[in-house]
Amino acid sequence: MPQSTAKPTASRKLPGKLIIQAGKWVWTTMWQIMMSQLAPRDRSGAYIRPASQFRDRISPDSSHPPEADRYSLIVGMGCPWAHRTLVVRALKGLETVISVAIAQPDPIAGGWVFEKEMEGCRTLAELYALAKSDYRGRSTVPVLWDRQKKAIVNNESAEIIVMLNAEFNEFAAHSAIDLYPDEGRESIDRWNEKIYHAVNNGVYRCGFAQTQTAYEQACNQLFETLDEIDAVLTENRYLCGDRVTLADVRLFTTLFRFDAVYFGLFKCNRRRIQDYVNLGAYLRDLYQLPGVAEICDLETVKRDYYGSLFPLNPGGIIPLGIEMNLSEPHDRSRLSQSFKPVDA
Repeated sequence: MPQSTAKPTASRKLPGKLIIQAGKWVWTTMWQIMMSQLAPRDRSGAYIRPASQFRDRISPDSSHPPEADRYSLIVGMGCPWAHRTLVVRALKGLETVISVAIAQPDPIAGGWVFEKEMEGCRTLAELYALAKSDYRGRSTVPVLWDRQKKAIVNNESAEIIVMLNAEFNEFAAHSAIDLYPDEGRESIDRWNEKIYHAVNNGVYRCGFAQTQTAYEQACNQLFETLDEIDAVLTENRYLCGDRVTLADVRLFTTLFRFDAVYFGLFKCNRRRIQDYVNLGAYLRDLYQLPGVAEICDLETVKRDYYGSLFPLNPGGIIPLGIEMNLSEPHDRSRLSQSFKPVDA
């Protein structure tokens, strides 16, 4: 049979200018819609984190008194806000006092799903509805759950870690450890405020920025603050001196994810943490505290971020990443004269 000499039809040609423009418009429009659901923004395109809505407390005179085997922490292993509650739980020795329920992000359902059903609920949204039937906000981790009352005590990590530090001492294996001592609270609070805006939430302000200006402002503030912290750590073993505090815990969970996730996915790519003179060793120092390494799961972190944040990574490809050996020596003990290990 003779070969056809017909010219290729238009449908067989590579996409032309109009097709490319149309495709870009469709994707940009869909991206903006998805980002509006994932990351609320202000008029400048800067990310605004919604406030937590359950703000009750555990205390002897509240409706949620401190008791052993009454409360559960609901966490996602990839989430830095939930991770900080697990770190305090480990440092205080509360593993047998407060149980843990693990949820995983479901990119299709758009929410957290329990590994095992909790209170008859398959999803975290169902549990929120069980606690408050008219709740219409976001269903986020961490959650401090009262199993006796079937109630959410608190879903603000900054407040949960304060309660874990102070309210369960009669049951804690390491009750002598105080991560929020009275004499250091002014310094701890000052660092917490700075680190929250510029670093903890700062990486999200970079990754979720929807304009170039909003991104550059967030990125500049992030690295200015990391530079400042690195300088402080030249002479201080920890942020507030020679003892670990809640300020270190709150910074640690962001630093742990930085090189593997925020550097690439969130465009925080001016420097890696391990490129800093002091921050890399400081990260290893905190990672090597008793009980901390066991609750650090970098592969899950990468899977949850790269696999679940579709608008930022549509292909869902999880990068192999750089090597991070957080068990290497840190040589930070030379900066501390009176430091005592947390399991002393």
